[in-house]
Amino acid sequence: MDESGGSGQPRSGNDEPTQHAGPTTPAADPTTGEGQRDKPHGSSTPSSSSTPRPASDSGTGTTDAEAQGQDTATDDHTTGDATETGGTADGVEDHPTPDTPTPHDEDRPHNERQDPAHDHRTLAHTGTTKTRPPQRQREPGGGLLMGRPFGVPVYVAPSWFLVAALITWVFGGQLDRVLPELGAARYLVSLFFAVAFYASVLVHELAHTVAALRFKLPVRRIQLQFFGGVSEIEKEAETPGREFVLAFVGPLLSLVLAGLFYVALQPVEPGTVPGVLLAGLMISNLIVAAFNLLPGLPLDGGRMLRAVVWKITGKPMSGTIAAAWVGRALAVSVLIGLPLLTQSGALGSNAEDNVGMDTVMDALLAAILAAIIWTGAGNSLRMARLREHLPELRARNLTRRAVPVETDTPLSEALRRANEAGARALVVVDTDGEPLSLVREAAIVGVPEHRRPWVAVSGLAQDLTDGMRVSAELAGEDLLDALRATPATEYLVVEDTGEIYGVLSAADVERAFVKAMARPS
Repeated sequence: MDESGGSGQPRSGNDEPTQHAGPTTPAADPTTGEGQRDKPHGSSTPSSSSTPRPASDSGTGTTDAEAQGQDTATDDHTTGDATETGGTADGVEDHPTPDTPTPHDEDRPHNERQDPAHDHRTLAHTGTTKTRPPQRQREPGGGLLMGRPFGVPVYVAPSWFLVAALITWVFGGQLDRVLPELGAARYLVSLFFAVAFYASVLVHELAHTVAALRFKLPVRRIQLQFFGGVSEIEKEAETPGREFVLAFVGPLLSLVLAGLFYVALQPVEPGTVPGVLLAGLMISNLIVAAFNLLPGLPLDGGRMLRAVVWKITGKPMSGTIAAAWVGRALAVSVLIGLPLLTQSGALGSNAEDNVGMDTVMDALLAAILAAIIWTGAGNSLRMARLREHLPELRARNLTRRAVPVETDTPLSEALRRANEAGARALVVVDTDGEPLSLVREAAIVGVPEHRRPWVAVSGLAQDLTDGMRVSAELAGEDLLDALRATPATEYLVVEDTGEIYGVLSAADVERAFVKAMARPS
C-alpha cells in the first residue's frame, strides 16, 4: 500500500480545556484490536522527579484502524497490480473523546499536570469500558500460500479460481473459432493461458517488491486475486523520486514481458496453439501496463502522479489528494466510457455484434472496475490522513501518572495514595523500587469497596514482560508497533535511563487515535 502521504506535526498539549475534578484513572478493562503504522517524531520533555511519574495525558487523539496499524503502506492497484500501504491500528473502537488539559498544562511541573481521559473519575471508582489493545501482528493470510520469493509470502486468493474459470471459459470460446480442431482440449489450453497470465501479473508485483526491498521498505505479502495482484508495502517511500520508481517498475516489467512474448512470437507459425498463446500473453501484458499507467490512485500511474505533485508542492498529502480525485474521475470514466466504446465497435468488434448478453457483461465489467478504482482512491485518502496524524500519538503525552506500591500493600491504601497524588495507575515494586508488575484497572473495578482493605495489590497485578516496557520517547508508528508486538491492557513507560515515567493504557491510545483521525487534514 504505497499510497501514503502526509506528515502531521507532533502536538504539544491539547486543544481542549478541561476542569480537573480529581485524580482520574484509565479506562477499565480494555480487550484487543490490531493496528498499523507510519513515521512518527517528536516528544515533550517531562519535569524531573525522583518518584515514578507518567506524562500528562494531554494531547490524546486516537486512531481507527487497520490501521490496525497496520495500513499500511500499501497501494491497491487493479488488474495488473495493486500495491497497498498503510498503516494503522486495527480494531479500534470509537470511545467518547476525553476532556484534555489546556496547552499550558505541559509547562507545569509533572506532578501538577492534569490527566486527560476520564478526568472526573478516581482510581477507586472507575467504571468498565470495553476497548481493545493492539494485537500481535499475525502472519498475513489471504488464500493459498504459493511460496516466498525474496522472503515475501505469495498468496492466491479464492477469487482467483473464479476468474481463472472465467478466463478459461471465455478464451476457450475464442479458441473454438480460431482452432476448431482442438475440440474439448481447448479448455486445457485456456486454463494454461489463465495460469500464464497470472504468472505475468506475479512478475509485475515482484518488480514492486524488489524495488521496495531495495529501498528498505518492508513488504507484508503479495496476493493474486480477482482483478490482478496486490503488493502490500508497509511503509511509504521517503522521497517522491523513490515513490515514482516504486510505482513505475511494475508497468515497465509488464511492457518488457509484452516485448519478450512478441519476440518469441516471430518464429512461431500463426494459427497454432503456441502462436495463439504467445499473442494472447503479449496483448494481455500490454493491457495490464496501459491500464496501470492511468494517472489515478490506486493504480501505478496514480502513484506516479502523486510523486510528481509531491515533488512540486513538497507535500505528500497534496499529491495523494490530487491523484485520488483523478482516480475517482477515472472510475466514472470507466463506468460510462467502457460500455460506450464496446458498443461503438472501437475495440475491434462490429457494433451490431455487441448486443444482448455481451452488452450486459460489458456493463458489469465496467461497474466492477469502476468500483475497484473508486474504492481504492478513497482508501488511499484515508490511509494518507492516518499517516498524517500518526505523529500526534506520543507515549509521553498519553501516559498516566502512577504511584509505586509494594506487593503486600492493601488495595484501599494503594488507591488512597494514588488519589492523593493525582495518579491513575499503580506499579508494584520490590523493596529496591524496581517495578515488578502493573495493577490492572479491570481487576480493581472487580473488587467490591468493602473488600479492598483485605486484598493485596499483588493479587491484582500482571507481571511485567520485556514487551510491556515501552520508552517514553516512542511516538506514532513506532509506538503502535511496540504495542502490537505485545498485546496488553497496560504498559510500563520508562525513560531512557530506566526511570519509571508512568503507565500507558491501550484504551487511551485508541481514543487518541480516533480523536486525531477526526481532525481535518
